[in-house]
Amino acid sequence: MLVQHIVDTPIGWMLLEGSVNEIIRSLWINEEDAIVGASAIKATWAKESEQQIKAYFEGERKQFNLPLGFQGNTFQMQIWNHLLTIHFGSTSTYGKLANMHGNKNLSQAVGGAVGANPLLLIVPCHRIIGSDGSLTGYAGGMQRKQFLLEHEGAFHPEQLRLF
Repeated sequence: MLVQHIVDTPIGWMLLEGSVNEIIRSLWINEEDAIVGASAIKATWAKESEQQIKAYFEGERKQFNLPLGFQGNTFQMQIWNHLLTIHFGSTSTYGKLANMHGNKNLSQAVGGAVGANPLLLIVPCHRIIGSDGSLTGYAGGMQRKQFLLEHEGAFHPEQLRLF
């Protein structure tokens, strides 16, 4: 059974989905996408995830410690696990992730895996930027990505490169 929980954040609502015991998806939603009604089944992670996300936005938490249920192929899961090693306030690039896998030519495959990350914010794909320092795509929207990086002190608006 799929359990859902919505967390109100400074940059919009985050929908968390999962089984009773682990989170399998987190994404930003608009009001019109919100599910009306409450589930009779409560996930063991719901309250803790909300507390940790709120603490993150209040500057009291720099990483999450939540039960995650990755659902992807082996390569994607390797990339998502590498994303978890990128510390608060730091950024990396697709090329660096490809090099960590021993092949600089994997940048496009890495980009695909990063883009398929089902656990936005919790698995910090927003910390991946272009090799030239520019902001790159983010499933949650570029404004959210910029906000998150500024919040973490990893990006300053004057760094934005417009082409």
